Amino acid sequence: MPDQGISPVTRAAKDVSPSKTQEKRRMALVKKEHPLRLTENALVVLQKRYLKKDDENKPIEAPEELFWRVANAIAKGDACFDEADRVEETALKFYSLMTSLDFMPNSPTLMNAGRVLGQLSACFVLPVDDSIDSIFDAIKHAAMIHKSGGGTGFAFSRIRPESDAVLSTQGVASGPVSFMSVFDIATETIKQGGTRRGANMGILRVDHPDIEKFITCKTDNDRMTNFNISVAVTDAFMQAVESDSEYELVNPRTGKRVKSLPARQVFDMIVNAAWKNGEPGIIFLDAINRANPTPRVGEIESTNPCGEQPLLPYESCNLGSINLFNMVKDGVIDYEHLKQVVWDAVHFLDNVIEVNVYPLPKIEEITRSNRKIGLGVMGFADLLIAIGIPYDSEEAVQVAEEVMGFIQRESKAASAYLATRRGNFPNYPGSVYDTPDTPYMRNATTTTIAPTGTISIISGCSSGIEPVFALSFVRKVLDNQELLEVHPLFQQTAREKGFYSEVLMKRIAEKGSIRNLEDIPEEVRRVFVTSHDVSPEWHIRIQAAFQKHTDNAVSKTINFPFSATPDDVRNAYLMAYHLDCKGLTIYRDGSRDAQVLNIQRKPQYPQVEPRPRPDLTSGVTERINTGCGKLYVTINWDEYGFCEVFAQMGKAGGCAYAQIEATGRLISLALRSGVKADAIIKQLMGIRCPSPVWQNGEQVVSCSDAIAKVLNHQAQVNITPVGDVMGACPDCGAAVEHEGGCIVCRSCGFSRCS
Repeated sequence: MPDQGISPVTRAAKDVSPSKTQEKRRMALVKKEHPLRLTENALVVLQKRYLKKDDENKPIEAPEELFWRVANAIAKGDACFDEADRVEETALKFYSLMTSLDFMPNSPTLMNAGRVLGQLSACFVLPVDDSIDSIFDAIKHAAMIHKSGGGTGFAFSRIRPESDAVLSTQGVASGPVSFMSVFDIATETIKQGGTRRGANMGILRVDHPDIEKFITCKTDNDRMTNFNISVAVTDAFMQAVESDSEYELVNPRTGKRVKSLPARQVFDMIVNAAWKNGEPGIIFLDAINRANPTPRVGEIESTNPCGEQPLLPYESCNLGSINLFNMVKDGVIDYEHLKQVVWDAVHFLDNVIEVNVYPLPKIEEITRSNRKIGLGVMGFADLLIAIGIPYDSEEAVQVAEEVMGFIQRESKAASAYLATRRGNFPNYPGSVYDTPDTPYMRNATTTTIAPTGTISIISGCSSGIEPVFALSFVRKVLDNQELLEVHPLFQQTAREKGFYSEVLMKRIAEKGSIRNLEDIPEEVRRVFVTSHDVSPEWHIRIQAAFQKHTDNAVSKTINFPFSATPDDVRNAYLMAYHLDCKGLTIYRDGSRDAQVLNIQRKPQYPQVEPRPRPDLTSGVTERINTGCGKLYVTINWDEYGFCEVFAQMGKAGGCAYAQIEATGRLISLALRSGVKADAIIKQLMGIRCPSPVWQNGEQVVSCSDAIAKVLNHQAQVNITPVGDVMGACPDCGAAVEHEGGCIVCRSCGFSRCS
């Protein structure tokens, strides 16, 4: 007799070993009761990066089948706890959790659950000790993790400094930075699980003797392309910065002081390097270890590649994110629904620990001992828009604290409930939870704010806790066709208020912001803010609000305009420190070359047309001495940045005059085609002719060199915006976003590390 009071879907799911016919019937029923509504962009991302494929790289499963595969695989974790009779019910719950787009696990879980590889975690930290054996074991283990779809973090702080003694060979050490290059090369040869490139985090303590070399190791964007790097700063160092005093560098091999450095000098090196190209980031190491839930087990030295997941050596963590946009009902936050999603997500992530196939036995041991999970959020900017609150406001900070505080409390309650049925995590004795008030806790951590990259595209919401990147943009599709994409909430508002038009949407796509478009109502402009509208101070305040109620750390990119100064970056780091953030990643627009991603295949660059010369420009003229005579160099700019260069000698005619005019024309063409001034300066500066001269204590070695010097001077004095080009996606050529140390293309779903 069939089960009474059970839906057809649940009954169908009870087939333990269904035939193909039974499986098709079950999927049909599942689809009917749990319809899946995906955007066109989400379908593109799933087909390209997540669905199972045949030998010809063609998808052989539908999106519904992917989510059913994942739900089924993760639900089997129940069977490990005498809950086998609940597996089918749990599978349906997990399937609904994902297909409703309320929650999405990290990418390795979507890719690998229910498949042979079976590695489901995104975040790993591997130890690197001061020996060749340890260093190359770490490289080998990292390769295994990258191949399975994970990212790795390393602290290189234990490696003896450059030129230190190597007693076994009577030689000298090459230092941590040189070994990082070996890790980088090894990573370049590995393609994660066939779908994701390996990503690394490299961390060095600020008191390591090689810290100055580490800070500048990524000044050249072509080096360490598979690494994000961060300096681990201590409270003692930050206090020395604020008191303008010196701090000590310590040799990790001997534990002895090597020398002292002015703290502000080193801090300024970090600031200037980050101002130039976004790296290094910083992590506040003492703040991270104050929040270490298992201090008796070990000290935290490193994080995962995007910095949001501090982990012990050999520890891993699996992440997932709640779509906050889906938690809005009739203009208010539906906390009852949010509570249910939190509890189901904690159940899901705890099951992942059980069914995961770990790349190393040691990783399995440490991970199961602490059972860390990282439940985070995405769609925060969409939630704010839906309830009518500007991102850069006190109200937004309050909402951030309320929502994340609620998730933190409920995730702890859900974990405690699981512990009553499944037991505490093994390292519970001696942990921060080991108190009479907290007798049960299943997971050493429950919350993390991770970059959501492609899973937010699948879910159709904004990334993580970032502001909306663009309200309108042009997406390239097949045969170089262009498709205008408009944020759905903005499109709905524009139609309701009567100002929608494709012409206006294209203007917005070109500008990237509506803040100064007076033909849009002010109340709309105030709510629909983009990343580039939000000042760094508000970015940091939102990060700090979420950090206040997050066990681990918060992944967030603090956006700066191109015109930002090193002082602006310095103030941001100090603000983050005083607001108890656990780290900070900054990105100044235009501070990296357009091709920021390192790819193995030959890049396909589109041909570009220079923008027309504007009718009105601003500019300056500088006189500079050369071996050919006095050269007058005029630099002009428009709203997008430098647009033309004219150069004239004191006398007309001759070969030198023709070459100078040609140089100016080509520079102007390059500038209006989007080539950065820095790249032009790099090519021209230092070109020598037979007649160098001196001016103001500086040698001018040719006319080309003179033009480069004037251009460089004006770039420093009159810093002007150069647009919002964030880099080119290697797959489709569209602009990419910087999110929490990661790079994401919302056009095709490419993600470097999330």
